[in-house]
Amino acid sequence: MPSQNNSSEIVKKIDDFLDYLAVERGSSPLTIRNYRHYLTRLLIWLNTKKENAKLKDINQDIVHDFRLHLTKLGLGRKTQGYHAIALRSFLKWLLKNDIDVMEPTKIDLPKVPDRQVKFLTGEQVDRLLNAPTLSDIQGIRDKAILEVLFSTGLRVSELTSLNRDKIDFNRREFGITGKGGRARVVFLSSRASEYLKKYLDNRKDHFKPLFIRHKGKIDPTTSDEKMRLTPRSVERLIKKYVKKVKLPIDATPHTMRHSYATDLLIAGADIRSVQEMLGHKNISTTQIYTHVTNKQLKDIHETFHGRGK
Repeated sequence: MPSQNNSSEIVKKIDDFLDYLAVERGSSPLTIRNYRHYLTRLLIWLNTKKENAKLKDINQDIVHDFRLHLTKLGLGRKTQGYHAIALRSFLKWLLKNDIDVMEPTKIDLPKVPDRQVKFLTGEQVDRLLNAPTLSDIQGIRDKAILEVLFSTGLRVSELTSLNRDKIDFNRREFGITGKGGRARVVFLSSRASEYLKKYLDNRKDHFKPLFIRHKGKIDPTTSDEKMRLTPRSVERLIKKYVKKVKLPIDATPHTMRHSYATDLLIAGADIRSVQEMLGHKNISTTQIYTHVTNKQLKDIHETFHGRGK
């Protein structure tokens, strides 16, 4: 948090707000860390303008000057938008708790270009899924990870948080608690289920995590959490296989999620069902994929609708 010269009133309220996000809203540790970073940056800057600044000192002029400050730091419009969203959420929470502060809706969010969605074509997905070598436990694990990601559209944090006892192989499904504490049921394809079961059958350990590290000598007394594969490790293994099969896209775990959603929509799934399967709170988040699928349909129309040429 900021130095001792900063306003203790604002520091205390920021801490209370972050506790609210964690306990009441079920926000992820990453979200809380980011909000703390954005609000702390504002507070440090505010105290350079006014010693022992108070909540009532946050007004439209201050917000405007802070935006200029962020611009001078070289931060892009998207990052500036994250700061604005954090401040709006903070002010909204303060008002809800009967604290007289600036109306949050007076803060304009910077306009940013439409989000670009990177996804793999069917042929590229097949190449990536077939990239791991199945000659050892690590390759079988990686194959299972890739198949599960494309079969479910899981976020990488959701994937790595899974424990092996949560998978129902008979029904080929499992429950997950995702972003914002929202629960949903996730379904496995027959192929994902097959390779996941093969991976677990090849494991000779007692560790609870569904996916664990296999490099080096494994000490059976090591804790489950130290054995659990991390999101960063999954990102690295995907990059390794992307490079191996020479894909033209710098794919990540989220690219697999995009590919899953795009594949469903192109195949004819309705957007509400895709929203539920992705665990999106708002339909507007899912609608970014319709721009992609509309473009795909247009290309198909132009390619195959010969009479219109």
